[in-house]
Amino acid sequence: MRISQIFYKAAFICLLFLSPTAQANSVACFTSSMGQFCIELFETQTPITTANFLKYIDSDAYTSGIFHRSIPGFVIQGGGFKVVDGTSGDSLVPVNTFSPIVNEFKISNTRGTVAMAKLGGNPNSATSQWFVNLADNSANLDNQNGGFTVFGRVIFDGVTVFDAIAKLPVRNLGGSLTNAPLKDFDGVHAALSNLVKIDRVEVTDPTGIFSDSILSFAVDIGTGQMYHVSLRLISDTPSYEFQLDPTSVVPLSATPGNIATLSNSINQLQIPSVMIGASSTVKNVVMQLTDAELYKFTLLSFE
Repeated sequence: MRISQIFYKAAFICLLFLSPTAQANSVACFTSSMGQFCIELFETQTPITTANFLKYIDSDAYTSGIFHRSIPGFVIQGGGFKVVDGTSGDSLVPVNTFSPIVNEFKISNTRGTVAMAKLGGNPNSATSQWFVNLADNSANLDNQNGGFTVFGRVIFDGVTVFDAIAKLPVRNLGGSLTNAPLKDFDGVHAALSNLVKIDRVEVTDPTGIFSDSILSFAVDIGTGQMYHVSLRLISDTPSYEFQLDPTSVVPLSATPGNIATLSNSINQLQIPSVMIGASSTVKNVVMQLTDAELYKFTLLSFE
């Protein structure tokens, strides 16, 4: 079986079992007072919401922002307030918001997914605030207010940061900060320095993302067709072996700016860059198709 036939067959299967979160996208990495975490953005499925989120990042709305709401077992929420320097010291102010966006609910609110917050009774009211699902909240949030739009997922070990935030003491600081998580809190005096703060946000565009034993990326198979695909790590001894998930194959109508290539002549896959951690990326990943019937690839080299 030629390698191109594998993807044609897999693409047909995809039409029956489409997996909406199996694509490599832009990644936003946040450095916070509780640690670093990264969010893969689902640009293909939720283009309006993703563009809105990136617009806030570009405007520095989330830099020096805080997480103002912690409901253990449910969500951690931020994007609404930030700490700013003033002549008389630091102060907490609301984030300047852009116009509300249209709801794009498509993906379930499962653990580790990231969704937009909005006003009750108005599905199209999301602006700057977002939250991370600490649990599978699909039975609730998928059915409320038109469904809460999931536009990304926390990757690598970033969910542990939010689990740690959920263990912090919570205090009512008034206004919208009725469930504010506090770090290094003495139990008596709450200060701005106790709030969980975002120090920096960086956006990257890797070709592929390797998280939770899944490698996802966009690929040009050399015949004019392009797909988003996922390979699952099935063995790391004696060599790293991956297997294509046929249900993850999604045909693309346009060429991404950063894409892997597949050579039919030598059955080799070349991926320019793969993000493997919040601050780790490997380059020039080369894989060999070693079992065409089972869609298996073996890692040959990387830099």
